[in-house]
Amino acid sequence: MKRADLDNIIAKMLAAHSRVSDLNFTVGYPCQVAADRQLHPVDVGLFSGRLTPYQTEQIAMTLIYNDRRLYNDLLKHGSCDLSYALADGNRFRVNIFAQRGMYSIVMRLLENEIPSIESLQLPDAFRSMAKEKYGIILFTGATGTGKTTSLTAILDAINKTEPVHVITLEDPVEYVHTPYKATFNQRELGKDFDTFANGLRAALRQAPHVILVGEMRDRETVEIALNAAETGHLVFSTLHTVSAGHTINRILGMFSIDEERLARSRIADTLRWCVGQRLVPQTKGGLKAVFEIMQNNVRVKDSIINGESEGKTFYEIMETGQAYGMQTFDQHLIQLFREGVITEDNALAYASSKARVRQGIDYIKSQKGERTSELDGLTIDTDYSTYRNRRG
Repeated sequence: MKRADLDNIIAKMLAAHSRVSDLNFTVGYPCQVAADRQLHPVDVGLFSGRLTPYQTEQIAMTLIYNDRRLYNDLLKHGSCDLSYALADGNRFRVNIFAQRGMYSIVMRLLENEIPSIESLQLPDAFRSMAKEKYGIILFTGATGTGKTTSLTAILDAINKTEPVHVITLEDPVEYVHTPYKATFNQRELGKDFDTFANGLRAALRQAPHVILVGEMRDRETVEIALNAAETGHLVFSTLHTVSAGHTINRILGMFSIDEERLARSRIADTLRWCVGQRLVPQTKGGLKAVFEIMQNNVRVKDSIINGESEGKTFYEIMETGQAYGMQTFDQHLIQLFREGVITEDNALAYASSKARVRQGIDYIKSQKGERTSELDGLTIDTDYSTYRNRRG
Protein backbone atom coordinates (compact mmCIF):
# COMPACT_ATOMS: atom_id res chain seq x y z
CA MET A 1 0.00 0.00 0.00
CA LYS A 2 1.22 3.48 -0.85
CA ARG A 3 1.20 6.19 1.79
CA ALA A 4 -0.98 8.33 -0.49
CA ASP A 5 -3.67 5.61 -0.43
CA LEU A 6 -3.54 5.38 3.36
CA ASP A 7 -3.69 9.17 3.69
CA ASN A 8 -6.80 9.18 1.46
CA ILE A 9 -8.48 6.55 3.69
CA ILE A 10 -7.64 8.52 6.83
CA ALA A 11 -8.98 11.77 5.32
CA LYS A 12 -12.31 10.10 4.46
CA MET A 13 -12.60 8.70 7.98
CA LEU A 14 -11.95 12.12 9.53
CA ALA A 15 -14.62 13.69 7.32
CA ALA A 16 -17.25 11.06 8.17
CA HIS A 17 -18.15 12.43 11.63
CA SER A 18 -17.70 15.49 13.79
CA ARG A 19 -15.58 15.33 16.98
CA VAL A 20 -13.59 12.29 15.77
CA SER A 21 -11.02 11.26 18.38
CA ASP A 22 -9.76 7.87 17.13
CA LEU A 23 -9.52 5.73 14.01
CA ASN A 24 -9.89 1.97 14.46
CA PHE A 25 -8.77 -0.79 12.08
CA THR A 26 -9.70 -4.28 13.33
CA VAL A 27 -9.99 -7.56 11.40
CA GLY A 28 -13.60 -8.62 10.89
CA TYR A 29 -14.97 -5.08 11.25
CA PRO A 30 -15.23 -2.17 8.81
CA CYS A 31 -13.03 0.89 9.25
CA GLN A 32 -14.35 2.73 12.33
CA VAL A 33 -14.08 6.16 13.89
CA ALA A 34 -14.65 6.98 17.55
CA ALA A 35 -16.70 10.11 18.25
CA ASP A 36 -17.88 10.94 21.78
CA ARG A 37 -16.70 7.48 22.85
CA GLN A 38 -18.97 5.72 20.36
CA LEU A 39 -17.65 3.69 17.40
CA HIS A 40 -19.12 4.38 13.94
CA PRO A 41 -18.40 2.33 10.77
CA VAL A 42 -17.11 4.25 7.75
CA ASP A 43 -17.13 3.17 4.09
CA VAL A 44 -13.81 4.39 2.71
CA GLY A 45 -14.14 2.89 -0.76
CA LEU A 46 -10.78 1.11 -1.08
CA PHE A 47 -11.37 -0.94 2.08
CA SER A 48 -15.15 -1.25 2.11
CA GLY A 49 -16.79 -3.95 4.19
CA ARG A 50 -15.07 -6.02 6.86
CA LEU A 51 -11.30 -5.74 7.02
CA THR A 52 -9.20 -8.83 6.30
CA PRO A 53 -5.95 -9.80 8.08
CA TYR A 54 -4.05 -8.89 4.92
CA GLN A 55 -5.59 -5.41 4.79
CA THR A 56 -4.78 -4.51 8.41
CA GLU A 57 -1.24 -5.84 7.91
CA GLN A 58 -0.93 -3.59 4.85
CA ILE A 59 -1.97 -0.58 6.93
CA ALA A 60 0.39 -1.55 9.76
CA MET A 61 3.40 -1.97 7.47
CA THR A 62 2.65 1.32 5.69
CA LEU A 63 2.61 3.12 9.04
CA ILE A 64 5.85 1.44 10.19
CA TYR A 65 7.47 2.37 6.87
CA ASN A 66 10.53 0.11 7.14
CA ASP A 67 11.43 1.32 10.64
CA ARG A 68 13.40 -1.63 12.02
CA ARG A 69 12.96 -0.60 15.66
CA LEU A 70 9.18 -0.43 15.36
CA TYR A 71 9.04 -3.74 13.51
CA ASN A 72 11.20 -5.43 16.15
CA ASP A 73 9.00 -3.99 18.94
CA LEU A 74 5.92 -5.34 17.21
CA LEU A 75 7.41 -8.83 16.84
CA LYS A 76 9.04 -8.96 20.29
CA HIS A 77 6.49 -7.18 22.47
CA GLY A 78 3.31 -7.56 20.42
CA SER A 79 2.79 -3.81 19.95
CA CYS A 80 4.56 -0.62 18.95
CA ASP A 81 3.91 3.11 19.25
CA LEU A 82 4.63 5.81 16.69
CA SER A 83 3.44 9.16 15.41
CA TYR A 84 2.01 9.82 11.95
CA ALA A 85 1.28 13.06 10.13
CA LEU A 86 -0.79 13.98 7.08
CA ALA A 87 0.13 16.66 4.58
CA ASP A 88 -2.73 18.87 5.87
CA GLY A 89 -1.10 19.04 9.31
CA ASN A 90 -3.26 16.49 11.13
CA ARG A 91 -1.13 14.35 13.45
CA PHE A 92 -1.81 11.02 15.13
CA ARG A 93 -0.51 8.93 17.99
CA VAL A 94 -0.56 5.36 16.65
CA ASN A 95 -0.56 1.99 18.38
CA ILE A 96 -0.20 -1.18 16.31
CA PHE A 97 -0.79 -4.43 18.20
CA ALA A 98 -1.20 -8.14 17.58
CA GLN A 99 -4.40 -9.98 18.49
CA ARG A 100 -5.08 -13.64 17.66
CA GLY A 101 -2.18 -13.63 15.24
CA MET A 102 -3.48 -10.60 13.33
CA TYR A 103 -2.78 -6.88 13.50
CA SER A 104 -5.05 -4.09 14.71
CA ILE A 105 -4.37 -0.36 14.60
CA VAL A 106 -5.71 2.52 16.69
CA MET A 107 -4.86 6.07 15.67
CA ARG A 108 -5.52 8.89 18.18
CA LEU A 109 -6.06 12.27 16.51
CA LEU A 110 -3.87 14.95 18.10
CA GLU A 111 -4.81 18.58 18.42
CA ASN A 112 -2.89 21.01 16.24
CA GLU A 113 -3.33 24.02 18.53
CA ILE A 114 -1.64 24.19 21.91
CA PRO A 115 -4.41 24.28 24.55
CA SER A 116 -4.29 26.85 27.32
CA ILE A 117 -5.58 26.77 30.88
CA GLU A 118 -8.15 29.38 29.87
CA SER A 119 -9.36 27.61 26.71
CA LEU A 120 -9.81 24.33 28.58
CA GLN A 121 -11.49 26.11 31.53
CA LEU A 122 -9.24 24.29 33.98
CA PRO A 123 -9.49 24.87 37.74
CA ASP A 124 -7.51 27.73 39.28
CA ALA A 125 -5.16 25.20 40.91
CA PHE A 126 -3.57 24.64 37.49
CA ARG A 127 -2.24 28.20 37.50
CA SER A 128 -0.60 27.50 40.84
CA MET A 129 1.01 24.36 39.40
CA ALA A 130 2.54 26.43 36.59
CA LYS A 131 4.19 28.67 39.21
CA GLU A 132 5.96 25.83 41.07
CA LYS A 133 9.76 25.96 40.90
CA TYR A 134 10.74 22.41 41.91
CA GLY A 135 9.21 19.12 43.01
CA ILE A 136 6.98 16.53 41.31
CA ILE A 137 3.51 17.07 39.86
CA LEU A 138 1.68 13.87 38.89
CA PHE A 139 -1.33 13.36 36.64
CA THR A 140 -3.24 10.08 36.89
CA GLY A 141 -6.05 8.41 35.04
CA ALA A 142 -6.81 5.86 32.36
CA THR A 143 -5.42 6.08 28.84
CA GLY A 144 -7.26 8.64 26.74
CA THR A 145 -8.60 10.78 29.59
CA GLY A 146 -6.71 13.91 28.53
CA LYS A 147 -3.75 13.90 30.92
CA THR A 148 -1.34 14.99 28.18
CA THR A 149 -3.66 17.81 27.13
CA SER A 150 -3.85 19.14 30.69
CA LEU A 151 -0.08 18.93 31.13
CA THR A 152 0.40 20.73 27.82
CA ALA A 153 -1.77 23.59 29.05
CA ILE A 154 0.42 23.95 32.16
CA LEU A 155 3.59 23.92 30.03
CA ASP A 156 1.98 26.54 27.80
CA ALA A 157 1.48 28.77 30.86
CA ILE A 158 5.13 28.29 31.82
CA ASN A 159 6.18 28.97 28.23
CA LYS A 160 4.38 32.33 28.23
CA THR A 161 5.72 33.54 31.57
CA GLU A 162 9.08 31.94 32.40
CA PRO A 163 12.41 32.08 30.47
CA VAL A 164 13.34 28.50 31.41
CA HIS A 165 14.67 25.38 29.68
CA VAL A 166 12.00 22.69 29.27
CA ILE A 167 12.84 19.12 28.22
CA THR A 168 10.01 16.72 27.38
CA LEU A 169 10.35 12.95 27.07
CA GLU A 170 7.29 11.72 25.19
CA ASP A 171 5.88 8.60 23.55
CA PRO A 172 5.27 10.03 20.98
CA VAL A 173 5.50 13.84 20.83
CA GLU A 174 1.87 14.98 20.73
CA TYR A 175 1.94 18.78 20.91
CA VAL A 176 4.75 20.80 19.36
CA HIS A 177 5.31 23.94 21.46
CA THR A 178 6.08 27.25 19.80
CA PRO A 179 8.75 28.95 21.95
CA TYR A 180 7.71 32.20 23.62
CA LYS A 181 9.78 32.84 26.73
CA ALA A 182 10.81 29.23 27.40
CA THR A 183 13.23 27.10 25.39
CA PHE A 184 11.77 23.69 24.47
CA ASN A 185 13.59 20.48 23.57
CA GLN A 186 11.03 17.77 22.84
CA ARG A 187 12.39 14.23 22.61
CA GLU A 188 10.50 11.16 21.37
CA LEU A 189 10.85 7.63 22.72
CA GLY A 190 12.48 5.35 20.18
CA LYS A 191 13.74 8.18 17.98
CA ASP A 192 15.69 10.31 20.44
CA PHE A 193 16.07 8.01 23.49
CA ASP A 194 15.50 4.33 24.23
CA THR A 195 13.81 4.25 27.66
CA PHE A 196 12.24 6.87 29.94
CA ALA A 197 14.82 6.08 32.62
CA ASN A 198 17.75 6.67 30.26
CA GLY A 199 16.13 9.76 28.76
CA LEU A 200 15.51 11.21 32.23
CA ARG A 201 19.03 10.40 33.36
CA ALA A 202 20.42 12.19 30.31
CA ALA A 203 18.08 15.14 30.85
CA LEU A 204 19.73 15.87 34.19
CA ARG A 205 22.94 16.63 32.26
CA GLN A 206 21.14 18.98 29.85
CA ALA A 207 20.62 21.87 32.30
CA PRO A 208 16.80 21.79 32.40
CA HIS A 209 14.57 23.74 34.74
CA VAL A 210 11.42 21.77 33.87
CA ILE A 211 11.20 18.11 32.80
CA LEU A 212 8.14 16.30 31.45
CA VAL A 213 8.35 12.50 31.64
CA GLY A 214 5.61 10.92 29.54
CA GLU A 215 5.00 8.07 31.98
CA MET A 216 6.56 6.59 35.12
CA ARG A 217 6.60 2.95 34.07
CA ASP A 218 9.12 1.46 36.46
CA ARG A 219 11.01 1.98 39.70
CA GLU A 220 14.16 3.23 37.98
CA THR A 221 12.27 6.10 36.35
CA VAL A 222 10.59 6.97 39.69
CA GLU A 223 13.95 7.05 41.51
CA ILE A 224 15.57 9.32 38.93
CA ALA A 225 12.50 11.60 38.97
CA LEU A 226 12.70 11.84 42.78
CA ASN A 227 16.39 12.68 42.49
CA ALA A 228 15.64 15.35 39.89
CA ALA A 229 13.01 16.93 42.13
CA GLU A 230 15.35 16.81 45.13
CA THR A 231 18.04 18.66 43.17
CA GLY A 232 15.81 21.61 42.27
CA HIS A 233 14.02 20.56 39.08
CA LEU A 234 10.28 20.72 38.41
CA VAL A 235 9.17 17.30 37.14
CA PHE A 236 5.80 16.51 35.52
CA SER A 237 4.73 12.93 34.82
CA THR A 238 1.76 10.56 34.54
CA LEU A 239 0.67 7.22 35.96
CA HIS A 240 -2.24 4.95 35.10
CA THR A 241 -4.06 4.89 38.44
CA VAL A 242 -7.65 5.68 39.41
CA SER A 243 -7.08 8.28 42.14
CA ALA A 244 -4.51 10.33 44.04
CA GLY A 245 -4.41 7.86 46.93
CA HIS A 246 -3.85 4.94 44.59
CA THR A 247 -1.03 6.91 42.94
CA ILE A 248 0.94 7.20 46.19
CA ASN A 249 0.40 3.51 46.95
CA ARG A 250 1.37 2.53 43.40
CA ILE A 251 4.71 4.35 43.71
CA LEU A 252 5.38 2.88 47.15
CA GLY A 253 4.64 -0.58 45.76
CA MET A 254 7.67 -0.25 43.49
CA PHE A 255 9.96 -0.32 46.54
CA SER A 256 10.77 -3.20 48.89
CA ILE A 257 9.53 -3.22 52.49
CA ASP A 258 13.02 -2.31 53.72
CA GLU A 259 13.07 0.75 51.47
CA GLU A 260 9.49 1.86 52.07
CA ARG A 261 10.21 4.25 54.96
CA LEU A 262 12.82 6.19 52.99
CA ALA A 263 10.59 6.17 49.90
CA ARG A 264 7.69 7.63 51.91
CA SER A 265 9.93 10.41 53.20
CA ARG A 266 11.25 11.26 49.72
CA ILE A 267 7.76 11.33 48.18
CA ALA A 268 6.43 13.48 51.03
CA ASP A 269 9.26 15.99 50.51
CA THR A 270 9.08 16.21 46.70
CA LEU A 271 5.40 15.80 45.77
CA ARG A 272 3.70 19.13 45.06
CA TRP A 273 0.40 18.20 43.40
CA CYS A 274 -1.39 15.02 42.36
CA VAL A 275 -4.24 15.35 39.85
CA GLY A 276 -6.67 12.62 38.79
CA GLN A 277 -8.59 13.01 35.56
CA ARG A 278 -11.66 11.39 33.99
CA LEU A 279 -13.75 12.27 30.92
CA VAL A 280 -17.53 12.33 31.40
CA PRO A 281 -20.18 12.72 28.64
CA GLN A 282 -21.89 16.13 28.66
CA THR A 283 -25.61 16.67 28.31
CA LYS A 284 -25.06 18.76 25.15
CA GLY A 285 -22.66 16.24 23.59
CA GLY A 286 -18.90 15.90 23.80
CA LEU A 287 -16.85 15.09 26.87
CA LYS A 288 -16.04 17.08 30.00
CA ALA A 289 -12.85 16.65 32.05
CA VAL A 290 -13.49 15.95 35.73
CA PHE A 291 -10.64 16.45 38.19
CA GLU A 292 -9.51 15.22 41.57
CA ILE A 293 -6.86 17.60 42.94
CA MET A 294 -4.56 17.04 45.91
CA GLN A 295 -1.96 19.58 47.02
CA ASN A 296 0.78 18.50 49.37
CA ASN A 297 0.28 20.15 52.76
CA VAL A 298 0.97 19.14 56.37
CA ARG A 299 -1.95 16.67 56.49
CA VAL A 300 -1.06 15.07 53.14
CA LYS A 301 2.61 14.80 54.12
CA ASP A 302 1.66 13.10 57.39
CA SER A 303 -0.53 10.57 55.55
CA ILE A 304 2.24 9.83 53.05
CA ILE A 305 4.84 9.25 55.79
CA ASN A 306 2.66 7.33 58.26
CA GLY A 307 0.05 5.87 55.95
CA GLU A 308 -3.66 6.56 55.71
CA SER A 309 -5.86 6.07 58.78
CA GLU A 310 -9.39 6.89 59.85
CA GLY A 311 -10.00 10.58 59.31
CA LYS A 312 -6.66 10.92 57.52
CA THR A 313 -7.35 9.30 54.16
CA PHE A 314 -6.34 11.20 51.04
CA TYR A 315 -10.00 11.31 50.01
CA GLU A 316 -11.04 12.96 53.29
CA ILE A 317 -8.14 15.42 53.12
CA MET A 318 -9.13 16.49 49.60
CA GLU A 319 -12.80 16.66 50.56
CA THR A 320 -12.06 19.20 53.31
CA GLY A 321 -9.19 20.96 51.51
CA GLN A 322 -11.08 23.26 49.15
CA ALA A 323 -9.37 26.28 50.70
CA TYR A 324 -6.10 24.89 49.30
CA GLY A 325 -7.54 24.30 45.82
CA MET A 326 -8.25 20.63 46.50
CA GLN A 327 -11.33 18.67 45.46
CA THR A 328 -12.50 15.10 44.98
CA PHE A 329 -13.95 13.65 41.80
CA ASP A 330 -17.29 13.46 43.60
CA GLN A 331 -17.31 17.16 44.52
CA HIS A 332 -16.54 18.11 40.92
CA LEU A 333 -19.27 15.79 39.59
CA ILE A 334 -21.83 17.32 41.95
CA GLN A 335 -20.79 20.81 40.84
CA LEU A 336 -21.15 19.89 37.15
CA PHE A 337 -24.59 18.36 37.81
CA ARG A 338 -25.64 21.57 39.59
CA GLU A 339 -24.55 23.56 36.52
CA GLY A 340 -26.43 21.22 34.18
CA VAL A 341 -23.25 20.14 32.39
CA ILE A 342 -23.74 16.41 33.07
CA THR A 343 -26.73 14.21 33.82
CA GLU A 344 -27.56 12.52 37.11
CA ASP A 345 -26.88 9.07 35.61
CA ASN A 346 -23.41 10.04 34.41
CA ALA A 347 -22.57 11.74 37.70
CA LEU A 348 -23.33 8.48 39.51
CA ALA A 349 -21.64 6.29 36.89
CA TYR A 350 -18.29 8.10 37.20
CA ALA A 351 -18.39 8.68 40.98
CA SER A 352 -15.75 7.39 43.38
CA SER A 353 -18.40 7.22 46.13
CA LYS A 354 -21.91 6.84 44.73
CA ALA A 355 -23.39 7.44 48.19
CA ARG A 356 -21.72 10.86 48.48
CA VAL A 357 -22.73 11.88 44.96
CA ARG A 358 -26.30 10.64 45.50
CA GLN A 359 -26.51 12.71 48.68
CA GLY A 360 -25.22 15.81 46.86
CA ILE A 361 -27.61 15.33 43.94
CA ASP A 362 -30.59 14.84 46.27
CA TYR A 363 -29.72 18.06 48.10
CA ILE A 364 -29.58 20.00 44.81
CA LYS A 365 -32.89 18.50 43.67
CA SER A 366 -34.59 19.25 46.99
CA GLN A 367 -33.49 22.89 46.72
CA LYS A 368 -35.20 23.04 43.34
CA GLY A 369 -38.34 21.41 44.71
CA GLU A 370 -37.77 18.23 42.70
CA ARG A 371 -38.46 14.71 43.88
CA THR A 372 -35.51 12.86 45.38
CA SER A 373 -37.16 9.40 45.55
CA GLU A 374 -39.18 7.20 43.23
CA LEU A 375 -41.26 5.83 46.11
CA ASP A 376 -44.90 6.94 46.09
CA GLY A 377 -47.96 6.30 48.24
CA LEU A 378 -46.17 5.59 51.54
CA THR A 379 -48.43 5.89 54.61
CA ILE A 380 -48.06 5.36 58.35
CA ASP A 381 -49.30 1.98 59.51
CA THR A 382 -51.70 3.10 62.28
CA ASP A 383 -52.78 -0.51 62.96
CA TYR A 384 -49.29 -1.70 63.88
CA SER A 385 -49.65 -1.05 67.65
CA THR A 386 -53.02 -2.86 67.78
CA TYR A 387 -51.58 -5.86 65.93
CA ARG A 388 -48.58 -5.92 68.29
CA ASN A 389 -50.85 -5.88 71.39
CA ARG A 390 -52.87 -8.83 70.07
CA ARG A 391 -49.67 -10.78 69.45
CA GLY A 392 -48.52 -9.99 72.98
